[in-house]
Amino acid sequence: MRVATTGEPTPIKTYHEDIIVFDVVDGETQRTSGHTLKGHTGPVWQVSWAHPKFGQILASCSYDGKVIIWKEQQAQAPRAGGWSKIKEQTQHKASVNSVSWAPHELGAILACASSDGTIPVLSFKNDNTWGADVFEGHAIGCNAVSWAPAVQPGSLLVPQPSNTVPGQAPAAVQSVKRFASAGCDNLVKIRGFRDDTQAWVEKDVLDGHADWVRDVACAPNIGLPRSYIATASQDKTVLIWTKDSPTSPWVKTALDPPSASVSPTQASGAVAPAGAT
Repeated sequence: MRVATTGEPTPIKTYHEDIIVFDVVDGETQRTSGHTLKGHTGPVWQVSWAHPKFGQILASCSYDGKVIIWKEQQAQAPRAGGWSKIKEQTQHKASVNSVSWAPHELGAILACASSDGTIPVLSFKNDNTWGADVFEGHAIGCNAVSWAPAVQPGSLLVPQPSNTVPGQAPAAVQSVKRFASAGCDNLVKIRGFRDDTQAWVEKDVLDGHADWVRDVACAPNIGLPRSYIATASQDKTVLIWTKDSPTSPWVKTALDPPSASVSPTQASGAVAPAGAT
């Protein structure tokens, strides 16, 4: 297993500018086989692995306003390959707080969230170059981004065409590009990509928190109608947003720890044995 982490703090530095990549074998950290990636000049807030179909690729973001995409260079001899930068985004005017890779079905696409309020979406093109769509995300600043599943909600229940040739694979389900961002304006915004205009557009705005939204997470989906998003805020609340169908509104439910404290047996609906607690 390959693990990436920021460098260990020192008595002088609470945060570290370096990234350490190392292997874990049978639960043991193999620090002797690790690599230290140097490129940031400020604390590194987050790292994110791309899907292995694209190779060993890692994205990092930092207080220095940079987004760096690293790739491991393969070599015959051990430790001879090393890591190199394949993309460095430096146009931000403030800290970059979050990076998130899109589902692999959509390609090598990275969304970023910056304190300057912008959201860059970096895409690897067929000519081995990187494209960048940068747009205003949140007025005060953006704290986190999370990609929604590539599959269209409800697509699993769509009946297959009756004229499908026996033995022929059914038509592929169309993928959709969508992600959610969390901002210092207390909002969560959902954006989608329009193929006809080749532009990112705002789809929904989730307004339910009373302070900065620090994190957002879109739940996986295999094509069922209902979608889920979790949001965490500086107002000390976590909200679960649900959308029953593509045309339904988002409905929020606050997590209440006392009422949510149920055992796995209770959650599954099974009857507990006599005397069990």
